[in-house]
Amino acid sequence: MTSVRDVYDFLDALAPFASQMEFDNSGLQCGDFQSAVQQGLVCLDVTPGVIEQAVQANCELIIAHHPVLFHARKQLLSRDPAWLLARHGLACIASHTPLDCCEGGVNDLLAGRLSLGKITKLNDLIRLITLPEPFTAKALADIASQKLSAPVRYIDAGKPISTIALCGGLGCHFLDDIYGRADTQGVIDAMLTGDADHHNFLDAAQNGMTLLAAGHFETEIHIVPALAQRLRAAFPAVQWHIANEYGAIQHAV
Repeated sequence: MTSVRDVYDFLDALAPFASQMEFDNSGLQCGDFQSAVQQGLVCLDVTPGVIEQAVQANCELIIAHHPVLFHARKQLLSRDPAWLLARHGLACIASHTPLDCCEGGVNDLLAGRLSLGKITKLNDLIRLITLPEPFTAKALADIASQKLSAPVRYIDAGKPISTIALCGGLGCHFLDDIYGRADTQGVIDAMLTGDADHHNFLDAAQNGMTLLAAGHFETEIHIVPALAQRLRAAFPAVQWHIANEYGAIQHAV
């Protein structure tokens, strides 16, 4: 019989929990390591709707990318996902930054999905794509929008793009590191990430870098079916479900 511990150990070997960044809270979020698992559900975010899907499928375990317990909490109310997990006796394991950084993880999959050029690593988290020929900011935004099925916002730094820094989700958190590195100045022409706010766009342009934001959900959701495939191969006795999260975030036309 497969246990929560068995699945945890598999995920730890794939993307070691010890590699998580200081701000992260990956690992077992809720439940008992000894609990048996016959049905599991894989998702990006643990929401009340995702928990309901797990309950309807008689799941014992949810595997999520984003932690359900991230910041300090002073109360758990009736619609809080952590409260709902406990109420329904569901175990939950989250692999956040470990799955961002690992081989074949979020950012490798994102780079492969874009398939724009030669892929190398800037560090464990950020991938670099060297384009076979320079792109304009608009051309890059159009291609990324098509490949990711996502609206892409961008600011054009006004120069041809030959090298792109790539980081799904909240990659703008690492922009200052890129600006401050001597080995990246004048080398990285653009960054493509998930989320960016108004000031991120302005700061990027002032530092001579085109910045593109394709959506947090849209740059990370591809990890869910890929992880489910790995879990099915490792634990064939467990029936693994993929949460219906597509279209969770709507965009006005």
